[in-house]
Amino acid sequence: MMQIHSVLQQGGYPNCSTLARHLEVCSKTVQRDLEFMRDRLNLPLEYDAMHKGYRYTEDVESFPTLRITEGELFALMVAEKALQQYRGTPFEARLVGALRKLEQALPDAVSLNLSQWEQAVTFRTTAEPLVNVPPILEALTRAAQKRERLRIRYRKPGSRDAEEREVDPYQLANVDGDWYLFAFDHLRKAIRRFVPARITTVESVGETFERPAKFELEKLLRDSFGVHSREGEFRVVLRFDEKVADYLREKKWHNSQRLVELPGGGVEMHLELGSLQEVQRWVLGWGGAVRVVAPPELADAVRRSAEQILSGGRT
Repeated sequence: MMQIHSVLQQGGYPNCSTLARHLEVCSKTVQRDLEFMRDRLNLPLEYDAMHKGYRYTEDVESFPTLRITEGELFALMVAEKALQQYRGTPFEARLVGALRKLEQALPDAVSLNLSQWEQAVTFRTTAEPLVNVPPILEALTRAAQKRERLRIRYRKPGSRDAEEREVDPYQLANVDGDWYLFAFDHLRKAIRRFVPARITTVESVGETFERPAKFELEKLLRDSFGVHSREGEFRVVLRFDEKVADYLREKKWHNSQRLVELPGGGVEMHLELGSLQEVQRWVLGWGGAVRVVAPPELADAVRRSAEQILSGGRT
């Protein structure tokens, strides 16, 4: 619309067809934008039948800008800081570009002490994921959007060799700062999770696929403590002492969590999970401040891991 405004300022009575060619969009899009400019932005715009084009009926000094409050501008700055987790991905340039367009549409003068706001908020990640394969992530994103079947070479954890897989990329997801591709693996005949950083090559098979209507990532990970798919039904009970109880109360760790206050200031966490792999690692991170009450297999797994740590990895 700002480009349409610029053309109108130059005169010449542009019509929908000429504007569409100039903007490389369809005529219907131009028509909707013109109607929005006239009806919603109250610009003095009309169609001149004699010249078969549009014109302003009176002088327009500038295109109407967005009205934004100080709080909204601060929220925009916070959002830009939050983009740090997308560095090195194809989303970074797109998100920054969108913010720049918003910035250009803002009023010329906004009363705001930027230095104070900059010092008020920061984002810090202790373990920032190393997304060193922007072309791979770009190719996966494009294929997921266009429903293109892919042939990839993928390296499993702990292996140096990559193996070939043919996959239907359903969805890319950022879970707790880490990137994952959820795709139908034609070798395994099931939906599998792939880490983009372990994909060495991507090429199109030249075929498209139909994404199942019933596929919902939220539903797939509903019982997961991270990204592991359902392996069973587990009722997990963890007892935390008073030294770390506040940390537990201050976050929602899982949709199923239920906290029970204990005498002395401790807290007991109840979870309904479909896998124990990720919660096992999470429990180990709390050291001696937590005790596994249930299930027994989780308690045994944590005990074995702790013994291996103490013995230097020897079983």
